[in-house]
Amino acid sequence: MNFLQRYRATGADPIFGSPTHAHPGVAMEGYFWRITDPESGRVIIALCGANQGPEGSWATIGLAAWPSGFLRTEALDGAWTDPAGLGVKGGTADRQDSPAFRGGKDRLQVDLGADAQLDLTFHDRAAWPHRAVGGSSGFQMVPKLNQYWHPWLLGGRASGSATLGDQTWEFNNAQVYAEKNWGSEGFPDSWWWGQAQGFDEPEACVAFAGGLVTAGPMKAEVTGLVVKLPDGRVLRLGNPIISPVNTHTSDEHWELSGRGFGWRVKIAAAAPLNQAFVLPVPLPSEHRNVPGDLEHLVGDLKITVHRFGKHVWSGKTSLAALEHGGLDRARAELLRRGLDPERTSAPPVLPSE
Repeated sequence: MNFLQRYRATGADPIFGSPTHAHPGVAMEGYFWRITDPESGRVIIALCGANQGPEGSWATIGLAAWPSGFLRTEALDGAWTDPAGLGVKGGTADRQDSPAFRGGKDRLQVDLGADAQLDLTFHDRAAWPHRAVGGSSGFQMVPKLNQYWHPWLLGGRASGSATLGDQTWEFNNAQVYAEKNWGSEGFPDSWWWGQAQGFDEPEACVAFAGGLVTAGPMKAEVTGLVVKLPDGRVLRLGNPIISPVNTHTSDEHWELSGRGFGWRVKIAAAAPLNQAFVLPVPLPSEHRNVPGDLEHLVGDLKITVHRFGKHVWSGKTSLAALEHGGLDRARAELLRRGLDPERTSAPPVLPSE
């Protein structure tokens, strides 16, 4: 193993590196896709955490949809990530040729049973445009952080089908977003996240991710904010000194204010707690999933962007994904719903209920 391989095994990437490539040696490398279809109001998320533990590789796999409220999650043995590109396979132990989860730049397939299927192809992809650094910016060069983040796909078109319980959905040119996160032992103690498409301007995309970032004795609360404007420009804020993002979150509200390089961005978002999915997060060293993530598949989000004091863009959508994570928070929500806190997932309480 050469120096670069040893360095990337800590989770870090050099400047002008390739965050989309796998980082062999990290405890968890997570892959996430989100499909937004503004015409129907349908949203799907698909995720695969490729985990490394003392018993070998295993995968945290999830498939969820709105407005059906469908949710299926699994912890399956066997996982593979591509060290030379963007690619993941999960649940490979007994099905090398047809894993439960297979994702890459151009196609995504999920097979969690006859009633939990997804097969999509992507085209007109709007890839991350900045060559020097990824979504974690300068933090990507710091070894052994508990979490790194890279939104590698900021738009494009998705076509294909999904089987979700007793429903089958067809997609034709739906909007797509995808990201990666990775680090030591799963997720931070607490975090927040959001992603939004479905604006009046179909090329626009918003994503943010934050939490308590640690590396040894170093601790810092950081939020990365990425905005793809309707004209295609992509700005990234979140360096604590030169482009800070102030964030205030709760289980139902998210407020962000970021500035830097002449830009100023404000975001206000909200979603009711009873419509949040309780999703699992992995504990790689324990070879198990635990409830840890309150995920709203849809919520309201408003954004305004200024450049040197001049208004550039304002947008709003009711199809924003919003997240507030933490093991204690997720367990408390399961108890509030009268469910067993040892369960690894729970669907939302739908309005009709």
